[in-house]
Amino acid sequence: MKKRTWFVGITASAALLMAACEAESGEEGSSGETDSINIAGIFEQSGPVAAYGTSELNGVQLAVEEINEAGGVNGLEFDLTDYDTQSEETEAAQLATRAASEGAHVLVGPATSGAAMAAAPSATAASVPLVSPSATADQVTVGEDGEVTPFVFRTSFKDSFQGVALANFAANELGAETAVILGDNSSDYGVGLAEAFTGEFSGEIVATENFTAGDTDFSAVLTSLTNQDFDVLFIPGYYEEAGLIIRQAREMGIDQPILGPDGFGNAQLVELAGAENVTDVYYSAHYTSEGDNPDVADFISAFEEKYGSEPDMFAALAYDTVYLIADAVEDLDEVTPEGIRDALREVEDFEGVTGTFSFDDFHNPVKSAIVVELDNGEEVNFTEVQPE
Repeated sequence: MKKRTWFVGITASAALLMAACEAESGEEGSSGETDSINIAGIFEQSGPVAAYGTSELNGVQLAVEEINEAGGVNGLEFDLTDYDTQSEETEAAQLATRAASEGAHVLVGPATSGAAMAAAPSATAASVPLVSPSATADQVTVGEDGEVTPFVFRTSFKDSFQGVALANFAANELGAETAVILGDNSSDYGVGLAEAFTGEFSGEIVATENFTAGDTDFSAVLTSLTNQDFDVLFIPGYYEEAGLIIRQAREMGIDQPILGPDGFGNAQLVELAGAENVTDVYYSAHYTSEGDNPDVADFISAFEEKYGSEPDMFAALAYDTVYLIADAVEDLDEVTPEGIRDALREVEDFEGVTGTFSFDDFHNPVKSAIVVELDNGEEVNFTEVQPE
């Protein structure tokens, strides 16, 4: 990982001259001069998907703290202001506009696809780059015309990739010839994943059922599935419903392997399902704590020291996002939103705790996915899936 020592690269006389100029002007100059790099963390800190947003804000705060303690970037420290979307898409859009008006050079977040897509027009209108750590819906970085949205980026892979990866994993690793899909039809996330899986799976989809975000009783649909002959159950959705589905499915005797997307990647999934029910469960992930990467070990150690718990993949994605922005800013003569946007476009071989990647023409990182196996709620194995 490119965790450089962001040391002040200015001579003492230059620093004094800069300070004098700032004192004379009293504010940021029209040329874009600034004494800090202003990051707005726009996350779901409360509401139904707060576990994602809170985790990502923690990752952002840790990275900002590390970079500032090491001297900042070219003598400039990160100044982080966080905003709570309350898991509301309308709020995300309004906060993106507000953060830009309050001087943000770059927006980090939101965590979920719907919120990121709601915030994207606001960021674009303000000409301020938005980088979502985990918005995976394919359309996040493109407009209705199919063209790339110039100010929107992400550091996670997209749904079509993870849907394909899971379909191939089901067929090739689990030997599945038949599958059932029980998906969230109330979100672009769930719908997109279901479509990607269906389009790639080499076997037969014997049933497709749906639920809506906020549902808690899945007994009727699960009872209907007990009469189906299938090899794997795919649940494209978030942990809130997936955890309850897993619990209810296992309690009803549905013991086939269960597949899920990155929305499974939170400790609350196991809490909702009960650890004893989370066996033969697999999900696509952006990161694993396993392996021998020393940067991952350092990140985990620092996160545990600061927060008292092990980081999940959402914290890791957000942590990488800040270091990505630091790398982009390092090469700028002047820190402006447009300059950061242009620098992000040129990213190549960025090394983070979630992998090494470059951006494609649509501002998506070209990176591998990891399919994690859970046994009694614990990670016991993982398989890396490379992009085509």
